[in-house]
Amino acid sequence: METPEWSALMNHRAQLEGLPLRELFQQDAQRYPRMTLEAAGLTLDYSRNRVTDQTLGLLADLARGRGLPERVDALFRGEQLNTTENRPALHTALRQPQDQPVKVDGENIMPAIQATLERMEIFTNTVRGGEWRGMNGDTITDVVSIGIGGSYLGPLTATEALTPFQSEHPRCHYVANVDGSDIREALAGLNPATTLFLVQSKSFTTQETLANARVARQWFLHGGGTETTVQHHFAAVTANADRARDFGIAGDSIFPMWDWVGGRYSLWSAIGLPVALAVGMPRFRELLAGAHAMDQHFQQAPPEQNMPMLMGLMGLWYMHGFGAESQAVIPYDHYLRHLPEHLQQLDMESNGKSVCLDGSPVSHHTGPVIWGGPGVNGQHAYHQLLHQGTRLVPVDFILPLTSHNPADGHHAMLAANCLAQARALMLGRTEQEVRAAMIAEGMAEDEAQRLAPHRAIPGNRPSNLLTMERLEPATLGALIALYEHRTFVQAAIWRINPFDQWGVELGKEIGGQILPALNGEPDTDMAFDSATAGQIARFRAAQGSGSGSR
Repeated sequence: METPEWSALMNHRAQLEGLPLRELFQQDAQRYPRMTLEAAGLTLDYSRNRVTDQTLGLLADLARGRGLPERVDALFRGEQLNTTENRPALHTALRQPQDQPVKVDGENIMPAIQATLERMEIFTNTVRGGEWRGMNGDTITDVVSIGIGGSYLGPLTATEALTPFQSEHPRCHYVANVDGSDIREALAGLNPATTLFLVQSKSFTTQETLANARVARQWFLHGGGTETTVQHHFAAVTANADRARDFGIAGDSIFPMWDWVGGRYSLWSAIGLPVALAVGMPRFRELLAGAHAMDQHFQQAPPEQNMPMLMGLMGLWYMHGFGAESQAVIPYDHYLRHLPEHLQQLDMESNGKSVCLDGSPVSHHTGPVIWGGPGVNGQHAYHQLLHQGTRLVPVDFILPLTSHNPADGHHAMLAANCLAQARALMLGRTEQEVRAAMIAEGMAEDEAQRLAPHRAIPGNRPSNLLTMERLEPATLGALIALYEHRTFVQAAIWRINPFDQWGVELGKEIGGQILPALNGEPDTDMAFDSATAGQIARFRAAQGSGSGSR
């Protein structure tokens, strides 16, 4: 990124060295209101970042210099931004109004999207309303969604986030891990006669998903089902309808996926069926509307006032200007506890790349490590590293201002903790302040001198605070879309492709070679490296000794 805009930004970085955030707040009483932005039901407070107005101007210059606004336009126009697979990336089309045409290979895709949404509505209304009957004529009480990656994490995150909006039935369960314990635990206590399975796989060949789907099918058949009644208990979301039909799924229970939607961006498609079954199709449409509102903001707002652009650009600022290697996402809401996992896949599978769009090696790091977990819990775990560790870790705090469960002042306590963490990261506590406080409490001066370095907190650690009035379908949609666009912003500046994931494929290929050898199938001996061959032998020996099972 050796451009004049980048050089100006790095020169400015040197000027900010040694200027603590606490001083920026002391110098400017209007820093908070000026560095607060609202969009699509979300409010971003970015005042606790190591930036000045000049920094923000230089970041906006970088965005324009790298052609970010033009890349955003190309994204929404449906240009083939996924250059290694010659596809557009049109997850945004899944949530926009029908009267706004989007063309792929000359064909308007909006009618197909709307037709799928209408089919989803009929399906969910039928299941939720009790008209869909199982093999014994019973209504469906439980839905088990079987998928992995984006077919799992996005719907799981949304379903959990919208728990307050769920009906008593159907209850939604998720299975992804090929570890047999996952599906066995999911099926425990369920009734085959009242359980509906959703098999979610674009190709309908995904190893883990099909393995779990076959276990589910056998469980159903052993529980009284027949080959004929499978169609009453299985539905699919796939681009390979023939394979789904071969599995025994009826054609009207097969919902489409499209090549122009990547798995980690597919929540808004029929992959979101378990969410719609849990909360109802009207709520699912609100989820889409919230995401579309963020799309409009992303398209229309200039870089200086654009929430995804600001977050993406400041992330770059910390990675390249301050050596940050990771980004923490900490929601102060129990129902958002799976959000960091979803964002981990969204960002790291998208931007974990080492070559540019033209195939040349990148000259810098890409893709920060995304991690985090529910607020307050983390304060008693990894926050120690955030406050006193040697690594700079920018933090996104997320806080709904009102709770669905305001129990005895709990939400005020939760909010107090969130605000305290953001303030403590920014403010810190100097050795002099620590020493004075200990002496004021009666500690001897020499003991205070000894302990002060251990109790001092450097501060000057950056964070964003994202708030919303309440966690609802629309605000959840906006929140997830915000991070999708933040990811795209960084990819556009780096000029990498965020829509392929070739790094995932090699492990799948090698796994397909190892599995037959583990199972002892004939003619599967390959020239494995000694470590792999040795572990295959140990595994096979363990199966033969009865200490494991296939």
